[in-house]
Amino acid sequence: MTDTNASRTAPKASLLTIDSHTKRRQAAEKRFRVYGIVAIVIGMLFLAVLAVSIIRSGLPAFTKTIVEVEFTLTQDEFDAAEKQLFKTKAYAGYFNAALLTKLREQGLDVEVDAKAIERILGKTGGTIREFYRANTEQIGQPVAFKLAAASRVDGYFKGRVSRDTLQDSRFMQLSDLDLVDALYSAGIIRQVFNWTFITGADSGVDNPGGAGIGASVVGSFFMMLVVLGLSLPIGVAASIYLEEFAPQNRITDFIEVNISNLAAVPSIVYGILGLSIFIQVMHLPQSAPLVGGLVLTLMTLPRIIIPARAALKAVPPSIRDAALGVGASKVQTVFHHVLPLATPGILTGLIIGLGQALGETAPLLLIGMVGFVARGYPDGFIAGFTDPNSAMPAQIYTWAARADVGFYEKAWGGIIILLIFLLTMNILAVILRRKFERRW
Repeated sequence: MTDTNASRTAPKASLLTIDSHTKRRQAAEKRFRVYGIVAIVIGMLFLAVLAVSIIRSGLPAFTKTIVEVEFTLTQDEFDAAEKQLFKTKAYAGYFNAALLTKLREQGLDVEVDAKAIERILGKTGGTIREFYRANTEQIGQPVAFKLAAASRVDGYFKGRVSRDTLQDSRFMQLSDLDLVDALYSAGIIRQVFNWTFITGADSGVDNPGGAGIGASVVGSFFMMLVVLGLSLPIGVAASIYLEEFAPQNRITDFIEVNISNLAAVPSIVYGILGLSIFIQVMHLPQSAPLVGGLVLTLMTLPRIIIPARAALKAVPPSIRDAALGVGASKVQTVFHHVLPLATPGILTGLIIGLGQALGETAPLLLIGMVGFVARGYPDGFIAGFTDPNSAMPAQIYTWAARADVGFYEKAWGGIIILLIFLLTMNILAVILRRKFERRW
């Protein structure tokens, strides 16, 4: 009886009073928000560090060091050089004399050694001879030659090489830096924007200064044409059939499970599959963008089918019911009403899949694209698919594997160009989604 009276007289808690349980729950929610903000800040910090590292390491690839000398070759000198046994040596002597004259005009008394010039610029005689043999009308006229400096000279101006770290070798001697400084003081040697890196091709293991990624960009372009031409119709058709027409049975369940599993298969497995089928069985040309595009198509299809099915499933069933209710057939309902509404999601998945395929390297290693050095552009449109070529990820891998430090800059610069392509494709995906997406 006493307990009953005590319970009746206990004060009731007000709805406006926050009890201890509510306080603990609110505190937990606040902590969770703080954890989320901290996680975002840490992620952005890592992203900023990565971006700064890539930009700082890759920007030097977009500049190069050149030696610019105005040189006039007379007809008598041209005839005398062509009569000599060592013709390129004669042209190199003419260039060295012009360079010495240029330095003396600037008031600099520096001894020009032929070996030092060769270490700084390479074999200039061959370059000058090829120019005048191809342009005989320039004989007797002043011509401004812009010759790329050696990799170690370029590294000297970019901070990779210093007087304290440089050791005398057949590539560069410490005394050569005195001549380099004199050329820089005279305005003969300077740094310019490296258009060759963007438009040129790989130049081999001995010339990092002349290496370019342009041919690899073309190879990636032809590969993406193959991927786009095959993955878009096959992926969309498979998605439409599985989502709209296929009966729900064990066979379709088996297909759906395997599509999901194929999306998680490592890309190198697709490379082995492409090597065994497309090259060893079908005997397609090795290192060609056609084979690379076929391999990347196999890898991209599951990544296109899954978002395409999700986009089709996101269309409200009322659209289908309304179309069928006014007399449209199943095919008309899908292609006239459902597919147009799902197009933004399908295109977004397609562009993201293409962007992922553009950055793949492992499949290209196994079909030989990393072992081929593209020294020029394809001769025609068909040759762009069938002739051996490289791709941007494979070219970056090749540069990173070389011993010369100058190729590291090229690899970082190639990463910047590749990221620009990937960012462009992702931005295009976002624009397409926001432009065509409808909210229900």
